[in-house]
Amino acid sequence: MLLGLLTLLAGIGQRTIWAPSETFTASVPADSAAAPLTVIDQKLRTLHDGPVKITVQGDGNFMLATGRPDDIKAWVGQTAHNTITGVSGDEKSLVVEHADGEGTAPNPAGSDLWVSTENAGGGLDYTWTPPADGDWSLLLASDGTKPAPASVSMTFPNDTSTPWAVPLMVLGGLLILGGIVLALLSARRKDGEGGDSSYARRARERNAAPQGQAPSSSSSSKATMVAAGVVAALLAGSGTAAQAATPSPQPSGGATAAKEAAGSPVLLDAQVRRILEQVSSATDAGDAAKDAAKLSDRVGGPELEIRTQNYKIRSQVGSYEPRMPVRSTKLLTTVVTSGRDWPRSVLAVTQGEGNVVPQILTLVQQSPRENYKLMETTPLQPGTTFPNISRGGTETLAASDKTGLLYSGEEAMSGLADRLTSADSPFKDKLVEGQSSPYIADTLSYQAEVVKAGENGNFSFTHKVVPESTVVFRTSDGGALVLGRINFGFEGTPKAAGDKLSIGDDAAALAGGKETTTGMVLSFAESMAVYVPPAGSTDPMKLVAATRGLVGASFK
Repeated sequence: MLLGLLTLLAGIGQRTIWAPSETFTASVPADSAAAPLTVIDQKLRTLHDGPVKITVQGDGNFMLATGRPDDIKAWVGQTAHNTITGVSGDEKSLVVEHADGEGTAPNPAGSDLWVSTENAGGGLDYTWTPPADGDWSLLLASDGTKPAPASVSMTFPNDTSTPWAVPLMVLGGLLILGGIVLALLSARRKDGEGGDSSYARRARERNAAPQGQAPSSSSSSKATMVAAGVVAALLAGSGTAAQAATPSPQPSGGATAAKEAAGSPVLLDAQVRRILEQVSSATDAGDAAKDAAKLSDRVGGPELEIRTQNYKIRSQVGSYEPRMPVRSTKLLTTVVTSGRDWPRSVLAVTQGEGNVVPQILTLVQQSPRENYKLMETTPLQPGTTFPNISRGGTETLAASDKTGLLYSGEEAMSGLADRLTSADSPFKDKLVEGQSSPYIADTLSYQAEVVKAGENGNFSFTHKVVPESTVVFRTSDGGALVLGRINFGFEGTPKAAGDKLSIGDDAAALAGGKETTTGMVLSFAESMAVYVPPAGSTDPMKLVAATRGLVGASFK
């Protein structure tokens, strides 16, 4: 019994006075090298099952950003940095690996790569929770030029399992029970050797009971039941202890890797909405002030060129129509690539205030340290349906890639350019538009009328693809949506010496005059979107969205 009591107490002690702490805290060693950036590896978030708390102390302002591991690695690039990769064996220090490199980096604040950021001054207490499925790392920095805060500690859930506690309590209980039984048996033997005749008579009566009749309970069996009850009471709390001692299943690294390999969108919905709000604010400011400088942070490529020239014309021609506004509200759908390489492209279809029809916004991120910029705004053609594209991240293809497609993106844009140039194009029946969306028909009609009405001039028209602007997204049916820019050129020369050619007020604002005797050149940027069916289909390509804007006018 004494041995059982000691064993039982040892088991209970493991669950109480000797129980391990529920958490442990590890800190960055004081002698760690300084660096402008500190990366906290995603493995630390799943080191133990449960929430991880991070405490940062530093001088001045700093930020802690959440991003995909490959995005953070790409943004860090060649900059010197520290990476917190694990915990030391004694669980008191964080393992820090230093990488030499460039001494400074741009300020990481405001990067589109970050799903969320925590900004602090002096100190920060942060509970690390993933914003979505998959792997997520953290980036700690001041402003890219100063060293990142060096005082970093992480508090992890501790392994509080005590595998020997329950077995010791059970073993102790059994030893106590065995001791009680042995003591009672020993007492019975002594009683039988020195007892009176009445005890012997009662014993004989019990032995003489009819067969099948249960003997009455003896003091020994009662004592045994009492002892069992005592053990059960002592072990009453051990069931929970046993359950708590069972280690929780750890997240499967293989499952996470499989999800990443399957492809996830490069932006979450919250990021897309944040980017659209900033793009919309920039274009609103530029449009209101007719100042292209206000666009530079969030608008680029054809859209920047078109809006810049639109502002110039509107400053001289009050009746000239402004470019359709860019809205972040009434977001109809988004298309986000799952490709991890750069440049990265994103589409958003919106129809907010001032949008007569929905328009496709094409946003491109050229490199990790650049933000997404609005490259094109392309209104959907009336009566046209936007193709179905997975919102969970879709494949983007190279313009020359024809895999699984009736035509490559390159071929589709070239076919459209030829279709816009010639009424007898070989793509006449291979690329069509809806009856209520006569962009191609109107373009051909306009060109024919100009030539017919040009008594004093000879006119020619060209439509040439800008290859670097072509973006291709795989659609859900295996086809593709191809977007890009076509340069529309309109050239005129006088038929005879002294003949004059006139241009409109809009072109005159760019050319510096309305008449010429030497010839003129007008340039338009056409933003286009074409649906390409999957390989094997007998359906033609379809024009989904189209618009043009005047970007140049000059005299020869």
